[in-house]
Amino acid sequence: MPVQMELRRIIISETVEHQIVVLKEVDGERNFPIVIGIFEATSIDRRVKGIQAPRPLTHDLITAVVEQMGGEIQDIVISDLKEHTYFARLRIRKDGELIEVDCRPSDAIAVAVANRVPIYVSEAVLGEALEE
Repeated sequence: MPVQMELRRIIISETVEHQIVVLKEVDGERNFPIVIGIFEATSIDRRVKGIQAPRPLTHDLITAVVEQMGGEIQDIVISDLKEHTYFARLRIRKDGELIEVDCRPSDAIAVAVANRVPIYVSEAVLGEALEE
């Protein structure tokens, strides 16, 4: 059963290549970091702060395409952890059907923040992440 998480913190440093987002369990105390790129981190940060880009960013494009095709972004799930790399699924509801699309967790989190949809992490991933 996936665990609902929330974006707790975004750590952006211009002096290093990797940035960090921290997810925290909604109804618990567990949390863990995910290393992401600077562009994804700044995109998520802009969303959190309500700053609109003058032109659509990739995450805006994803949302627009889903909506134009008659779908609705339901939630995202960080579903797997392999060799220190997280994998996520963007879950789209269309005509009563649930469609899952493979994506990077950073993109999934940016889309979730933009659309105010839940972020879930599989219990197995959470367990592995906390062991490392």
